[in-house]
Amino acid sequence: MIFEIGIYWRFFMRSRKLEWEEAKDVKKDIKEIVKVLNLNYVKPSRIFCYRSYGSSSRAYARIWAIPKIFQRALNIEPAYVVEVLAKYYDKKDDDTKKSILIHELLHIPKNFSGALLSHRGRSRHLGRDANILFKEYKRLRNQ
Repeated sequence: MIFEIGIYWRFFMRSRKLEWEEAKDVKKDIKEIVKVLNLNYVKPSRIFCYRSYGSSSRAYARIWAIPKIFQRALNIEPAYVVEVLAKYYDKKDDDTKKSILIHELLHIPKNFSGALLSHRGRSRHLGRDANILFKEYKRLRNQ
């Protein structure tokens, strides 16, 4: 009996449809964050924002990059896609949403090359840095 339920559950999970819609509210928040924190290396015009439905991921949001080989092949500038997962992200308060977006923006390298930075580097710990920047964002915004 348990085996049969497992088969049906896997079928159900696979048959769920993954859907995306443009997230203009997220784009607006990213533009504001970039302006307030003076993240001059980030080009909001080359960041595309989407809200997804039906994902089985446990992340609140994720950032996608266009690899260099595709940039060359398609003759396009570097670009990023910020995807927020509706089932988690939409339930968060505004401050938490901004903190999540700051975290995602910190994955973008200073040369805006289309690459992504990992969570940890030599002198970088993305979670810690995101918390520091969020506090700075709140301070600057409330002036």
